Amino acid sequence: MDINNMGNNYLVETCLLTFGLVSISNDNIKKAWSVPDAKLCWIENGEIIIDYIEAYLKFRETKPELKFSCTTIQQAIENRQSGALTASGTMEVCRRNGIEYAVSCGIGGIGDIKGEELCDDLPALRDLPVKLIATSPKDMLDIKATLDWLHYNNVPVLGVNNDVCTGYVFNSGEFPLDGKIGTTIPIAPLLILQGISEKFRIQNEAILTEAIELAKLAEQEGLYYHPAANAALDKLTNGYSSDIQLLSLIENIRFAETIAQ
Repeated sequence: MDINNMGNNYLVETCLLTFGLVSISNDNIKKAWSVPDAKLCWIENGEIIIDYIEAYLKFRETKPELKFSCTTIQQAIENRQSGALTASGTMEVCRRNGIEYAVSCGIGGIGDIKGEELCDDLPALRDLPVKLIATSPKDMLDIKATLDWLHYNNVPVLGVNNDVCTGYVFNSGEFPLDGKIGTTIPIAPLLILQGISEKFRIQNEAILTEAIELAKLAEQEGLYYHPAANAALDKLTNGYSSDIQLLSLIENIRFAETIAQ
């Protein structure tokens, strides 16, 4: 795709769509996808692809197994690999193409996940000249420590109609942000959070505990932690967790369309 004719100023990450929505088919993603002008990005045979949802869903049908962040994307290109892009990987593609915003859903942070004790999403927010629109750090992380790290590293975190983060798909607490987003958008670095309405989140916290245990077992087997956690949440909620994450990603894209001029 010709980057110069994209017509918008944001890109959408593909990790959630590729690995996190276990029970949602391509057809159902397409039916729910009410943002036809949105461009997504991924890596296919070592090439950065930026295209619409129809092209991405063809890629999703191949069942890619890898994901790449800002620190692994160049190696993926050199090795002609294929895979989805995380929030930080999407930010790196934005940087390379002069695009101002990346759009994600649940993002990484600080936790006890093997290899992601400090997720690449955080240094990317600090170091790359790209703003990130997301929902929240994921519930299985230390959200307070994640937001504290961003604060100490001079990355403002602003909420959409809210000045606190209360969790991702669970109600995980109340964590103060630096304020609400206004009509004047600060320059990067910047993280903008648009949370899922608390009434639509999963209310049974025991489900989170069980999902974490199952994800840890998958991690010990050499599998990705976050996709395993999402798969567990999907199964334990009969697909509800996938539904609300997909809707949240779409709402974040809608917000990007209002500010990414």
